[in-house]
Amino acid sequence: MKIVACNSNRPLAEAVAASLSLPLTRASVRRFADMEVFVEIHENIRGEDVFVIQSTSYPANDNLMELLITLDALRRASARRVTAVIPYFGYARQDRKSGPRTPISAKLVANLITEAGAQRVLTMDLHAGQIQGFFDIPVDNMYAAPLFSRDIQERYAGRDLMIVSPDVGGVVRARTIATRLNCDLAIIDKRRERAGVSEVMNVIGDVAGRDCIIVDDIVDSGGTLCNAAAALIKEGASSASVYVTHGVLSGGAVARIASSPIEMMTITDSILATEAVRLAGNIRQATIAPLLAEAMRRISDESSVSSLFD
Repeated sequence: MKIVACNSNRPLAEAVAASLSLPLTRASVRRFADMEVFVEIHENIRGEDVFVIQSTSYPANDNLMELLITLDALRRASARRVTAVIPYFGYARQDRKSGPRTPISAKLVANLITEAGAQRVLTMDLHAGQIQGFFDIPVDNMYAAPLFSRDIQERYAGRDLMIVSPDVGGVVRARTIATRLNCDLAIIDKRRERAGVSEVMNVIGDVAGRDCIIVDDIVDSGGTLCNAAAALIKEGASSASVYVTHGVLSGGAVARIASSPIEMMTITDSILATEAVRLAGNIRQATIAPLLAEAMRRISDESSVSSLFD
């Protein structure tokens, strides 16, 4: 079993390798003067089970090209099996035609990854579950729900909790955590007037006097979650905290969250944290390295991965 790290999130790759008590495979992923990507593997990987760790986060196109070229290098080096470990799968929000003459970019990216040489994909909390069907190779989609449930139990023990979905589309995700914690569920009724702008309309559920925890898969601009937290406080909630798998946090998102009613936002390290995120007073990270490491070990051993969801 070999682990190759690209450049998008090297600290996570190092943590995964440490959890597996394996060294990272020596490799160079660098740029020519014109920013063309060049990859060279410095170890013999013929006949090996190789895992490439690379989130396709910002800069998404650069990181995607690094992944594709690394997959091609490994295939041409005669690796027995190549698994693309993509903690954050970029382009996942383009999973359908949102209007006339628009692309389904998630399908295109799935085709590119497969053609580049991946024989299996391991990812985390896909924005849309049907993206698994865009691939013609096996896809293991891990969930952060078990990790979040344990963390909530430790940090919020003894508090009157209510899990909140920030929109109707996230109800299944929120209900999973609410069931694990045996607590109530509320829903934010949100109407989006245009892309990147959201307006909270109503809170479905009695949140008065409750410590609310909003659960989502991606936070980008932060507007939806900040509006949701403000709506919950307005309806009488004692506090509003947030658990999100992927902290994209683009533009002025960190400043927006810092000035919002959000008590604490917990994100995973699926995306490398910026300096602003590390310095933010109400944003913290929970690591997914042990979860990814165990999934990779089970894939290599040909044992059950689905039992990790329990």
